Amino acid sequence: MDKIEQLAKWIAGSDNIVFFGGAGVSTESGIPDFRSVDGLYNQKYDYPPETILSHTFYRHYPEEFFRFYQDKMLCLDAKPNAAHLKLAQWEKEGKLKAVITQNIDGLHQAAGSKKVLELHGSVLRNYCEGCGRFFDAEYMLHADGVPKCDACGSSVKPDVVLYEEGLDDKTLRDAINYIRNADVLIIGGTSLVVYPAAGLIDYYRGNKLVLVNKTATARDTSADLVVQGSIGEIFAAL
Repeated sequence: MDKIEQLAKWIAGSDNIVFFGGAGVSTESGIPDFRSVDGLYNQKYDYPPETILSHTFYRHYPEEFFRFYQDKMLCLDAKPNAAHLKLAQWEKEGKLKAVITQNIDGLHQAAGSKKVLELHGSVLRNYCEGCGRFFDAEYMLHADGVPKCDACGSSVKPDVVLYEEGLDDKTLRDAINYIRNADVLIIGGTSLVVYPAAGLIDYYRGNKLVLVNKTATARDTSADLVVQGSIGEIFAAL
């Protein structure tokens, strides 16, 4: 039995699947991965992305932060790919319990997924730091310089987890619960190097741990099934 057949068999026999995904799920929708070799390094910016997307940088150099943010983080024309759509289908069929994602693009919800735990927040939510008023991503994209609240004049901050900021406690707890109780855990599009998110795999207690990624990961040896290739193509074949 080949690997995709094996995965299809496990999926067919389970109604307690949890999916944990990273940047590789979004890159197939055309969203760049700033950590990849051909990612966003040295493209008209004086600092690496990890520095720009830090809490300290946001506070000290808001103009430069938002120049990068508008240019590289707001990919509002992106559409869900085959992986997003398949996960939404499994949820609708009662097979998938939750999607846990490190991505901030909202594409899982756009595909129809209802139970999505966003570990790193979402570019689709933005809040005034003064009065708490909500602003959508279009407002942020078209703002001139630092986005300001049109009610109180304070800065509007994206609801994304920047470097140096902690993950939301409830989201993290819920993610741990879903992973701990999953029958099949599918991890896709992540090299499992970004903590604390990468550590979530350690809470899984089952014997159907599946890693789907274009390249090898540090955790391949602990997986029950490793499928290498495009996650969109692999999920479309299931």
